[in-house]
Amino acid sequence: MKFILGTKNGMTQVFRTDGTVVPVTRVKAGPCVVTQVKKQEKDGVDSVQVGFSEQKKFRLNKPQQGHLKDLPMVKVLKEFKDGKDSMLKRGDKFTVKVFESGDKVEVIGWSKGKGFQGVVKRHRFRGGPASHGHKDNLRMPGSIGAGGVQRVFKGMRMAGHMGDAQITVKNLEIIEVHPEENELLIKGAVPGAKGSLLIISSFNGKIVVEPSSAEATAGKEEVVLVPNP
Repeated sequence: MKFILGTKNGMTQVFRTDGTVVPVTRVKAGPCVVTQVKKQEKDGVDSVQVGFSEQKKFRLNKPQQGHLKDLPMVKVLKEFKDGKDSMLKRGDKFTVKVFESGDKVEVIGWSKGKGFQGVVKRHRFRGGPASHGHKDNLRMPGSIGAGGVQRVFKGMRMAGHMGDAQITVKNLEIIEVHPEENELLIKGAVPGAKGSLLIISSFNGKIVVEPSSAEATAGKEEVVLVPNP
């Protein structure tokens, strides 16, 4: 499984080699750091906790600072389920290089908050008639059911809080990867306002850590992509 955290940077369009126009969302993703690795034997689950977006140390309390000891003081922590064969360990860093053009990804975001809204905007009710004695009735919800039950049934569509909900969009295609700018161009629209957090994941391939040829002598490691067998 491949995954990364990022923020939405608005939309634009790109041209394919055949001249067709593709609408894309610009996502500033990574770099991310592995802050914790959980194993089934000890923690009951095989997962990886990833941090994103550095911030000032004083903004974190003492337990958070202790959890991130010797690591960047990140603002966002999210956990991804990973298999037993995961080679990631605490302190590993990775960027958008783990993805490539053509990858199918799943994007999780949080929709824009709309506040308290009526039934016409929230549930697309048509409202009441606007003439023949129906004064101030154009956007009213109307009847909400029989009065004999003396209660409102659960799930009744009524006015209330709208938006600010977790939305998942699947099978989106990565059009371009710009490692020098830490940017992904994802086909189509993704939920959320500009600057909001996005969770991007793909089940095709996995992230592993292997020493690169250039940095092997220095004892450093680099995250590379290895496809699924």
